[in-house]
Amino acid sequence: MSTNLLLEDKNAVLYGAGGAVDTACRLPTVRAQFPDVADRAAREQMSYRGFLAELLMAECDDRARRRSERRIRYAGFPRQKSLREFDFDANTNIDPAVISTLAKCDWIRKGMPLCLIGDSGTGKSHLLIALGTEAAMQGFRVKYILASKLVNELVEAADDRQLSKTIARYGRVDLICLDELGYMELDKRGAELLFQVLTEREEKASVAITSNESFSSWPKTFTDPRLCAAIVDRLTFGGNILETGTDSYRLTHTRSQR
Repeated sequence: MSTNLLLEDKNAVLYGAGGAVDTACRLPTVRAQFPDVADRAAREQMSYRGFLAELLMAECDDRARRRSERRIRYAGFPRQKSLREFDFDANTNIDPAVISTLAKCDWIRKGMPLCLIGDSGTGKSHLLIALGTEAAMQGFRVKYILASKLVNELVEAADDRQLSKTIARYGRVDLICLDELGYMELDKRGAELLFQVLTEREEKASVAITSNESFSSWPKTFTDPRLCAAIVDRLTFGGNILETGTDSYRLTHTRSQR
């Protein structure tokens, strides 16, 4: 039987047996793309094997895309940012080669930390979200959260006697993107709870943070000197530290527009 004869009755297959296959095997892309792939197979005189491979590859690619989208939604990024959008020419403190290496996510596989330190408007959050998005696209479970929000969540969990469950929940993700650490002073209890999360993940799962304060100024955020030293130790040991500088891209861009 020729390929053309096989494909002549594609509509019957699509809405009959094809519908049953979709329902039983959950192959929505196979059903959706069957007409186009079948038509192309007829025009190009594909073999049966080539036609089937084309159809199943489309299903696999679409499944991978949907999984990536689910992981990105789960991460809870406040906005979309990509590495392609980052203006390396506007901030010469950032080495594109270093960011390219980080985008491969080997540091996440090793459970290493990442610190982005610099003034407001220098691209810290952009890089944090973009690298987190890359990680999600490569199959890692990622969670983005503001440092102040995480501390508040931990305090509420402790008050409700749910702290262990909350820390365990954050312990199950491969990468926590902790934004804006250092923008507000943390009391001793909040700092201790955050320390527990970092200790739970130490050398097992990654934490990436942004801060507008250099490490020498962190005692303003963590007022207990010993606790501050311990937190800095856990966020820097074996990890990457990138300084994004002091010149605000947003301010420079606004001035140039004017």
